[in-house]
Amino acid sequence: MATFTFQSKWKEELVCAGPGGTFVLDFTMGTPFVYLPTEQAWEQKAPPWAKPLWPALRDELQNWCRSNDGGLVVDDGASVYC
Repeated sequence: MATFTFQSKWKEELVCAGPGGTFVLDFTMGTPFVYLPTEQAWEQKAPPWAKPLWPALRDELQNWCRSNDGGLVVDDGASVYC
């Protein structure tokens, strides 16, 4: 069973809903890519409830991106909007 659900929004946002709430990641639409902070950067940027869930989020995002003909970029500079 998945931990997260994902919903793309019109302003190049991917809304991620999990067991403790929601947050938003950048999602480019021209060439679809989702931007996820590295695990180390995630510790500084993520909502408290989501910090230990980075491995599950990464795996589920990879699957979601493949299913939606997109890519996943893991980068220190990626943003998380809470």
